[in-house]
Amino acid sequence: MNPDRIAVYGLGGVGLGICAVWIRAGYNVIGVDVDVNKIEEINRGVVEHPDPLVVKTISEAVKKNCFSGTTDGVEASKLSRIKIVAVPLLINGGEPDFSAIDDVVIKIARGLKKGDVVIVETSLPPGTTANRIRPVLESISGLKVDEDFYLAHSPERVMVEHVVRDVEESYPKIVGGVSPKSTEIVAELYLKIAGKGVIKVSNATVAEFEKLVEGVYRDVNIALANELADLARVLGVDFEEVRLAANSQPYSHLHKPGPGVGGICIPVYPRLLTWIAKSFGLDLKLTSLARRINEKRPKDIVELVRNVLERLNFDIPVIAVLGASFRGGSSDLRNSPSLDVAKMLVEKGYKVKVFDPYVKPSLLSGFGFEVASSFEDVLEGADVVIVATDHPEFKKIDFNDVRRLSGKDRIAVVDARDIIELKDIPSNIIYVGVGRPWMET
Repeated sequence: MNPDRIAVYGLGGVGLGICAVWIRAGYNVIGVDVDVNKIEEINRGVVEHPDPLVVKTISEAVKKNCFSGTTDGVEASKLSRIKIVAVPLLINGGEPDFSAIDDVVIKIARGLKKGDVVIVETSLPPGTTANRIRPVLESISGLKVDEDFYLAHSPERVMVEHVVRDVEESYPKIVGGVSPKSTEIVAELYLKIAGKGVIKVSNATVAEFEKLVEGVYRDVNIALANELADLARVLGVDFEEVRLAANSQPYSHLHKPGPGVGGICIPVYPRLLTWIAKSFGLDLKLTSLARRINEKRPKDIVELVRNVLERLNFDIPVIAVLGASFRGGSSDLRNSPSLDVAKMLVEKGYKVKVFDPYVKPSLLSGFGFEVASSFEDVLEGADVVIVATDHPEFKKIDFNDVRRLSGKDRIAVVDARDIIELKDIPSNIIYVGVGRPWMET
């Protein structure tokens, strides 16, 4: 066991994953969170996480006494040499809410000792580590960076469903310290877990900026794909065919269209950049426009459904929504555009049923729609079927099965992800994709 104990602040999907990676590297880890119930469960070996490797690693570590959870952030700082910040930065009223970050930093500072290392993995506006976190650590602890302790930003670059694999195998770690010495020390530390190595950047602000740029690139790209998909539909061509052909050119990297962008990363990062840009008098017009396009996307899908309903001429249709999470193969509902689509349809007075094979039914209650227990259940009596989330189970939908299970003579399928493998469309089916032409038999 490595004598350098690590404290990880924030035990969400990413934080628990970080704990598991360092445990696997032979470190004793303390997990810190404000949720008392979560800490009590973890200390009993009860771990909930979409990555089975995280569950296995942490539950076994609890039994071996090399992992423990606590709500006492100051004590965790005193007991550890390495502190990793993984609490989320929230957005309130369009601006970043630093309250959780500030609280953690103050607690770390109260337990900071000579020789300690503080690493921030939370995605932050550029300049936060150097200009907000460093002064608090130094003023409360009475210690100085480089002379007494070390501070760096190293953004997380993972998907929670396979967080361990992402850290250990998928991507290089980005490290930027508030000083060259901090960069070197933290880079050396991450070389123990990052199979793809470490990329050292000039400073912490570069590391913070780099992470946000990754997300903003995707947000802008998806907004472009959404606009082009609309054009493809009215032109009567399949945008997926266009996209694949265009991406055979090495400088084209078009993303897929859909009902919007969800999660707590990509929708948030543009706001962090536009916020910091405004403080310098800059207006990031393209970044802001892309965000507006993607935020409006659920309304566009609802409008497409309304167009379908006009052809079917139903007064109060039954609409089956396949998927509620924001990403295929995930149970994550945070900022999910698929869930927004379902809620908007309810607001319009339609009878809506939702089925998601990855989401616990209890998490979908209270939104005004019926929660179906199975694929067969959600299709029963449906007039319109919306593929809202790109779960792998939905990619090979059989139109004959859809019509048979609905019990209706005529049914429409709205593919908001353009994922259904198109073959022969049977009679009495209307099909339209977000970037595909109308097909009606």
